[in-house]
Amino acid sequence: MDTVTNVPEYAVSELSGAIKGVLREAFGRVRVRGEITECKRYPSGHIYLSLKDADAKLESVVWKMAVRGLGIVPENGLEVIATGRIDTYADRSKYQLVIERMEYAGEGALLAAIEKLRARLLAEGLFERKRPFPLIPRLIGVITSEKGAVLQDIRTTIARRFPRPILLWPVAVQGEGSAAKIAAAIAGMGALPEAQRPDVLIVARGGGSLEDLMAFNDEAVVRAAAASVIPLISAVGHETDTTLIDFASDRRAPTPTAAAEMAVPARVELLADLGQRGSRLHQAIQGQLDRARHAVLRAVRGLPSMPDLLGGLRQRLEDRGERLRQALPGLVGRKRTAFARLALPHPREGLAARRYALALLDGRKTAAWRASLAARRAAPAMARLSVAPLHAALARQGAGLDAMAARLDASWRAAMARRRAAPALLRFSPAPLQAALRQSGTALSGLSARLESVSYNAVLARGFALVRGAGGAAITSATAVRAGAALTIHFHDGEVAARVAKATGQGELL
Repeated sequence: MDTVTNVPEYAVSELSGAIKGVLREAFGRVRVRGEITECKRYPSGHIYLSLKDADAKLESVVWKMAVRGLGIVPENGLEVIATGRIDTYADRSKYQLVIERMEYAGEGALLAAIEKLRARLLAEGLFERKRPFPLIPRLIGVITSEKGAVLQDIRTTIARRFPRPILLWPVAVQGEGSAAKIAAAIAGMGALPEAQRPDVLIVARGGGSLEDLMAFNDEAVVRAAAASVIPLISAVGHETDTTLIDFASDRRAPTPTAAAEMAVPARVELLADLGQRGSRLHQAIQGQLDRARHAVLRAVRGLPSMPDLLGGLRQRLEDRGERLRQALPGLVGRKRTAFARLALPHPREGLAARRYALALLDGRKTAAWRASLAARRAAPAMARLSVAPLHAALARQGAGLDAMAARLDASWRAAMARRRAAPALLRFSPAPLQAALRQSGTALSGLSARLESVSYNAVLARGFALVRGAGGAAITSATAVRAGAALTIHFHDGEVAARVAKATGQGELL
């Protein structure tokens, strides 16, 4: 039999809807603090994660439309404060937090503020300047607390590596007002006179929590470090700690000891490096000297002997001098010859040559005439030959030559006068004069041939001889010769001297 009860009966969907309504009314908008775990982003763009603490876990979701305005990027292990509303998921009978905004909780909040300041300063370009450090600083400035192991570590390290004087500016490195004191110390070190100003500045602090290191994340300290006129080394916290002054400094050291090592070099290492560099420099110079020495030796071997070279040059100079002495007269002679070819010969020279030729012909004519007379006496048949016409022709030719010589002399003098008056008259041609001389020469050659035809030389060439006595008179009879008389016998190609041994009518000659 059925049990009668007054408990209302709900369908599953009705109960799920009722629960959903109750949760919405009781927890309309909530802020939940917890650590992110099981964070996963889906291709759809939604992010599913869980918030947990030591005792419980709350499943949460960030819808795709809310991801852009979430504020931070959710990651496992972050402690955050999530703002949203409680909702249910009826298919699995579970409730979840629909997150709309998210912010860091505790250190997370501090980290968010630091990150926001870092992004803003980075956009300003505050972290871009990095200055070089001197190799061996004259003075090292230190900004830190005067109480603590940090200062002692820096002093010990500098004394061990390369002793340098230290200028300390003591400040409080945490607590109220510490950030302003650190910023003032950095600015104060840069404002010192140049003679007292450090070459390197170290800002140092030991390890601590994020809250303890917040003074070095202060905007005033970061800006003072970026504006420092002295190259700055930041050494804040341990190696894993990072503050904003590390970004603004010129170098970041993981520890204060490492900052001191960055500030000064190791003297032992410098000495070893100097020794090595000196050795390498010595070897390099020695190598260059050896190569230069070898090059000089090769050049010396390739050069000729200086005495031989000077001797050859001296001989060459003497040869050139001798050739020059010989060449100058030769040059003058060649120029004189060339000038003589160009110069117009005087007609007197040609006339003198012709007169000499006529004189020779006249001598030959006289000799021929005498021989002809002698032949006529020896052979009466030759008496019929008369040379009177020949003498007349030669006389006429001589008179013509004298007249021509006078005309040529007058023409030559007139031509020379015109040449002196007008240099353009150098084109004067001696062709007419030469033609006249050739014509006269031809006439003389004809007369000479005629004279040769009646000359006794032709008779002598046939085997006869002409005998002359001491006075040069021709001897035509043996009875005219006496013993001991000197005779000259003429042949066609020369003459022979002889003396008569006997005069017997037949004549014996020695």
